[in-house]
Amino acid sequence: MPPRKAVIQEHVELHRDGSIRARGPMSDGVPTGYWEWFRLDGTRLRSGSFEAGEQVGEWTTYDRSGEVYKVTEMKRRKPRATD
Repeated sequence: MPPRKAVIQEHVELHRDGSIRARGPMSDGVPTGYWEWFRLDGTRLRSGSFEAGEQVGEWTTYDRSGEVYKVTEMKRRKPRATD
């Protein structure tokens, strides 16, 4: 039997008012790929990528005018003995 292929679906989370809070791809219920988070007024708050549910690479935080406020380099967590 061939290995099961992961199903990747676009995931959208909403604020209480129905505006988009976050969006990005999910693979088997785990965040993967590029994601974005938004404020209630619709301006982008943060963006970055996931690999197997773990934040990786550069994550960018934006101010209310849409300008880059800071960039954070995410460090990979060390694998546990059970990983």
